[in-house]
Amino acid sequence: MRHWLLITAIAGVMCDQQDGGKAPRITLNDGNTMPILGLGTFLGFDENGQKQVKENEVALPVTWALNAGYRLLDTASAYFNEDQVGLGVRKSGVPREDVFVVTKLGSHSQRQVLQALKASLSRLNMTYVDLYLIHFPVAFKADNSFDAVDYLDTWRSMEEAKKLGLAKSIGISNFNITQMERLLANCKVKPAVLQVEVNLNLAQMKVLEFAKKHNIAVMGYSPFGSLFSTSSKPPPPRVNDPTLVGMAKKYGKSVPQIALRYLVQKGVIPIPKSIRKEKIEENIDVFDFELSSEDMGILAGFNKNYRVVWPTFWQDHPYYPFERKDRPDPDIFKPKSSKQ
Repeated sequence: MRHWLLITAIAGVMCDQQDGGKAPRITLNDGNTMPILGLGTFLGFDENGQKQVKENEVALPVTWALNAGYRLLDTASAYFNEDQVGLGVRKSGVPREDVFVVTKLGSHSQRQVLQALKASLSRLNMTYVDLYLIHFPVAFKADNSFDAVDYLDTWRSMEEAKKLGLAKSIGISNFNITQMERLLANCKVKPAVLQVEVNLNLAQMKVLEFAKKHNIAVMGYSPFGSLFSTSSKPPPPRVNDPTLVGMAKKYGKSVPQIALRYLVQKGVIPIPKSIRKEKIEENIDVFDFELSSEDMGILAGFNKNYRVVWPTFWQDHPYYPFERKDRPDPDIFKPKSSKQ
């Protein structure tokens, strides 16, 4: 039982809600509960920009995940897969009330929050979501030019969505500390969750400390970082790193499981993405062992403050939240042939 006690101490107040899932739940600052590990559903990019979602490419993994014991699903209007997430939930046979569904407000819809959320609910075929996030503080107009929407105005509409019961909890994604400080000083309802990139290469220690101080749960996307990268650009480790391989052998687990367990013990809710049934099942099997403090320290040593998700092509927006570059990267949402 030691690993349960450790998670309780780090991640927050545990609850005894029975949802049939493998991941324990924590109580958020608004009293709602959330599993501490979930399934990510964004398919990523290819040479044509954002990958197109094929029939059942997300619905099947969602069903597999729920049948494997997941109870948290992460999607977004920008992923163009909300319909498949909803279908996967219905096909799984798991009661809707046992599934924690997260979706996000698109950056083109920050002036129409309620309308955008209702459209998401229609695609999901659900009457509410468990968590609604502002996907990014950067906003766009219909023609894809920047729109300087103040996220404080957007947040007021998010609070209305919660008041109306369309979203049980509300939160933010990809906000920096300065932006969160401003939001907390001007909100009526505190964000329940912050979703940001967290992995071995990007520890986000200051962000985690800030969130803990203000009782905001942190959900980590891209939890594997560059483990599976074939490029020489990102810093180590890779999935075949001798230190990680040895650690995985020590605990009788895989390297990805070690990476996920590390985040769980840091109090981060990881949302690994996979469309392979065996990997989906493997990724949630991290609640029967505990990394030693020595091994946690070794894993912490891989931090290089390196972002996998670093959209510097948006850095001229007034609410861009990350570090800037002298020369921004090409826009990955555009086909390579159209990039300058």
